[in-house]
Amino acid sequence: MKGVVLAAGDGGRLRPRTQFTSKVLLEVGGQPLIHYPIEALRLAGITDIAVVVGYLGDSVRNALHAVYPRITIIENEQYEEGLALSVLAARSFVMDDPFVLCMGDHPISPDIPRSVLSNGYTECVLCVDWGARLSCQVNDGTRVLVDSNGYISAIGKRLDRWNAMDTGVFRMTTDVFTAIDHLVHRQGASVSVSDVVRYLGLNGQPFATCDVSGTFWGDVDTAEDYHSIDSLLREKNGEPL
Repeated sequence: MKGVVLAAGDGGRLRPRTQFTSKVLLEVGGQPLIHYPIEALRLAGITDIAVVVGYLGDSVRNALHAVYPRITIIENEQYEEGLALSVLAARSFVMDDPFVLCMGDHPISPDIPRSVLSNGYTECVLCVDWGARLSCQVNDGTRVLVDSNGYISAIGKRLDRWNAMDTGVFRMTTDVFTAIDHLVHRQGASVSVSDVVRYLGLNGQPFATCDVSGTFWGDVDTAEDYHSIDSLLREKNGEPL
């Protein structure tokens, strides 16, 4: 199994911190933000990892290769477009195999990729949290409505009816690439990962879910998220705040 980490965005809502520094290289809890998803994958047993870069990509490449010399770096020149294009950029890396997808700005526990690797599903899976309560999980998070069979029936940031939160960790099959190709042809480059989940569900390939409630995860989008997760991680690691 291969792992893909998306780290192409410009971190616009964290300006001025991200004006000259990639968001994923900001120090959070004593480590660069991207350290957490990479180490979570490695501790879950996934060592063949690619990181998709875009904004300030050379600095991310250099920083990662200094620590992880065998990691694969993939350029997404269309990083200002929808997030699904960063997934598409990894097509030649994953080839015909399923892969675990993580977000470069999501600190996550290794238990999350471990769970999605061990749940036995053969289709696409999204790790969801039924009990998310932290501000860095719910304030700007993607909401998910999971049906009684454990499949996603709706997904989006503004759902009125929902019962779980998207943690940003997926097990994906190559069906997602076909879906992205179709959506880009139909609506242009502004395709989100949620668009892909919805499209597959509407076409007979609904995403299963993996319950990771109670595990640590967060999403760093805003200054509030940054300070909240930094404090949580420092406290968790026993470091001075």
